[in-house]
Amino acid sequence: MDIVYIKDLQIKTVIGIYDWEREIKQTVSIDLEMGTDISRAAESDTIEHTLDYKAVSKRIVGFVEESSFQLVETMAERIAEIVRSEFSVPGVRLRVSKPGAVTGSRDVGVVIERGEKI
Repeated sequence: MDIVYIKDLQIKTVIGIYDWEREIKQTVSIDLEMGTDISRAAESDTIEHTLDYKAVSKRIVGFVEESSFQLVETMAERIAEIVRSEFSVPGVRLRVSKPGAVTGSRDVGVVIERGEKI
């Protein structure tokens, strides 16, 4: 299986469990690896035969900007569901992080894998 990826997609959204977090927008960073077969696209050299990472990115940005989750775990699950169902991706590996959420660390978050192993 091949991988189409998006790295460090930064989106502002409401995320967090504390009252003050519910009143501001914070940045989340998303890394997404999508398992797919790119051989047909490589042969035809046309976008119609591949997984359009721009379309995936736009969908994720729109979804996350409008969301207001308490947990990055929930956000990650919903993003994985969208990518797998709407873009027919058999397997995803997804990292969602909150830069600066813990003093002394660059970021914290979760990594999940759903569907077929990539």
